[in-house]
Amino acid sequence: MSELDRYLQAATRDNTRRSYRAAIEHFEVTWGGFLPATSDSVARYLVAYAGVLSINTLKLRLSALAQWHNSQGFADPTKAPMVRKVFKGIRALHPAQEKQAEPLQLQHLEQVVAWLELEIQSARAEQDRPRLLRATRDRALILLGFWRGFRSDELCRVQIEHVQARAGSGITLYLPRSKSDRENLGETYQTPALQRLCPVQAYVAWITEAALVRGPVFRGIDRWGHLSEEGLHANSVIALLRQVLERAGIPAEHYTSHSLRRGFASWAHQSGWDLKSLMSYVGWKDMKSAMRYVEASPFLGMTYLPDSAVVPPK
Repeated sequence: MSELDRYLQAATRDNTRRSYRAAIEHFEVTWGGFLPATSDSVARYLVAYAGVLSINTLKLRLSALAQWHNSQGFADPTKAPMVRKVFKGIRALHPAQEKQAEPLQLQHLEQVVAWLELEIQSARAEQDRPRLLRATRDRALILLGFWRGFRSDELCRVQIEHVQARAGSGITLYLPRSKSDRENLGETYQTPALQRLCPVQAYVAWITEAALVRGPVFRGIDRWGHLSEEGLHANSVIALLRQVLERAGIPAEHYTSHSLRRGFASWAHQSGWDLKSLMSYVGWKDMKSAMRYVEASPFLGMTYLPDSAVVPPK
């Protein structure tokens, strides 16, 4: 790979690149289209999958086709008036409510952490090293993901070298890139220590137990308790979270890794955070995106709060 190709590749996120490759393959192989495409073939492709694929998936397919044509120096057929009109018609005839992850309610966060702590005690007493490591890791991942409002890919990319944690005080970590950091300037995040459900204490306990000094914070653990050198894959966080929730007695069918982010946003909104502070803390640039998280909260009427609550940033 040349230096030019390396920088061009770095300009696009890995997840986006994989999604685009899959979309192009679907157009060419599954549907039988040809590239470069015409506006007529793109319109017929949309019609073929209207009502079959979601609006968001069709939008992704159009973005992938546009990117392919632009990168290859061809005219973009997705911008043709006919394609735009067909897509508008599909949205009108196949409206679909956007599916959102179930927010992890605070009492469920407390329940799952309580179960994990019992699991840690039991594993330590039985000298079950693999079970001890997994429970300690999962507690840190869930608490940090909730109180920091992180996406799964952000959690999986946290590096020990970029984290400063002081027990009883707080944690500061740096992410070189994230979905909301469009310019790849890097973002620094902070979270205070709490008296209960503390992400700082959980992080320190995990790093200490696993004897980690560099590399990914959250990584795989095999059946013998050996830690992977690589970080967890973002797609594995859903299965991890659901498994822990189920074992803690919480039906987990509608939970995803996004449930941590949605849960924190809903809690913060009901705890009196103004939208500007919440957007700044979580990293939203667009108010419309933020409102999707806080407009329907399951926390109305709840009285439970940790002894030391997270406060909005100044």
